[in-house]
Amino acid sequence: MTSQPVAAREHVRQEMVADPRVVAAIVSAVHEQVPVYAALDDSRLPEVRAIAAWGLERLLHLWVTDGALEPSDLRRLRGIAAARAADGRPVQAVLRAYRVAATVLTDEIAARAPRLAAADAFALTRMLLTALDTLSEEMTTAYAATDEDLAADRDRALRLLLDDLIAGRHASVGALSDRSARLGVQLPDPYCLLVAEPMGAERPDMALDAATGLLEALAVPGDEVVSSATVRGSRAVLLLPGAAAARAGAVLGARSWRGCAITGESLDRVAVAHRLAADALDTAPAHAHRPGRVLTDADAHVLALLGGHPAAAPDQVARLVLGPLTDPGQRHLMEALTAYIDAGSASAAARVLHLHAQSLRYRLRRIHALTSRDPRDPWQRLTLDIARTIRP
Repeated sequence: MTSQPVAAREHVRQEMVADPRVVAAIVSAVHEQVPVYAALDDSRLPEVRAIAAWGLERLLHLWVTDGALEPSDLRRLRGIAAARAADGRPVQAVLRAYRVAATVLTDEIAARAPRLAAADAFALTRMLLTALDTLSEEMTTAYAATDEDLAADRDRALRLLLDDLIAGRHASVGALSDRSARLGVQLPDPYCLLVAEPMGAERPDMALDAATGLLEALAVPGDEVVSSATVRGSRAVLLLPGAAAARAGAVLGARSWRGCAITGESLDRVAVAHRLAADALDTAPAHAHRPGRVLTDADAHVLALLGGHPAAAPDQVARLVLGPLTDPGQRHLMEALTAYIDAGSASAAARVLHLHAQSLRYRLRRIHALTSRDPRDPWQRLTLDIARTIRP
C-alpha cells in the first residue's frame, strides 16, 4: 500500500466533502430504511447529520490514504454507542444505519467516478469492510457495557423506589408519579405486590439474586410497564403488573416457594399491601398453602380479621371472598354453599335443598369458578364460611 494520496481518489474526496447533498442523501437513506431512525423527531436529526458528516470525511480520508481507523476514531465510536444505549436505540439499528450509509457512500463515489480504476475500487471495498467490521466490534462492546451499567443503576433506583413504597414514604400518588417520571419509568397500575419465600423451616435471609430471578421468571417479554424486586429478611418482595398474579402460583410452585399476592390496593398503599401479605405469610396455617396457588387479598384480610387487626371492614372482607356470589342473581349458589358448609357433605346438602346430589355438586363447581375458592378445600372452605357468616 502507498502512503501517498491517489490523485483520482483525492479529487473525488474533495468534491464529495464540499457537496452538502452527500450528507443529506446519507441521512435521508438512514431515515427511510431504518425504522428506529424514521421515528426520530427533528430535534435528533442534527446529531445524525453531524455523525454522518464526520463519518463521511473519515471514511473518504481512509480510502485516499489507505489508512485505518485511529484510536481517536474508536473513542468517538464508543462514545456514540454509549449515547445510543442511554437513549434506548437498539445497537442492531445503529449498525444497520452505518451499513446503509456505506452503501450511499459507494453509490456517490460511483456517480462521480464511473471509470474508477480497479485498484481504487478494491481499496474502497477493503476500506469499507474493514471499517464496518472494526466499528461493529467497538460499538457492540461499548453499547453492551453501557447498557449493563445503565441497567444496574436503573435496577438499583427501582429497588430503592420499591423500598420507599414498602416503608410508606410516599404520601400521595402525585409524589410517586413525579419520582417515576424522573426515573423514566411507568409503574404498574393496577399492580400485584407479591411477597414470597421458600418452603421449609429454615429460611435464612434471602439473596437479592434470588428475588431478581423470581422477577425474571414472572416478567412478560415486551411489557413496557416496569417491574421491580427487593428483599425483606427471608422474603422476596416484587412489584408486578396486576396480571402477573395469575401466573404467580405456577411459578412459585415450580420453585417450592409459597407467597401472597395483593392486587386490590392503590399505588399509594403499597405499604398496606406489604403488611397484609407479610402478616398473611406469618399467620396462615400450613394447609392454606397449596401447590400452584398463592394467598390473595381475600386470604390476607380473613387472616387479619382472625388475628384481631382487620385492615378492612367485615362487609368488605365478605365481598373480597365471595365476589359474584353476593349478587342477588347468585342467591341459589349462596344457598348451596350455606347448606354444604352446614351439612358437611354434598349429599346431605342436596337433601336439605331437595336437589339431586349432582345438581349440588355442579353448584359447588360454579362457586369454585366464580370465587377461585374450592369449598371442598379445608382452608378455602373456612374462608368461605367466615365470609358468609360476617356478610351483612
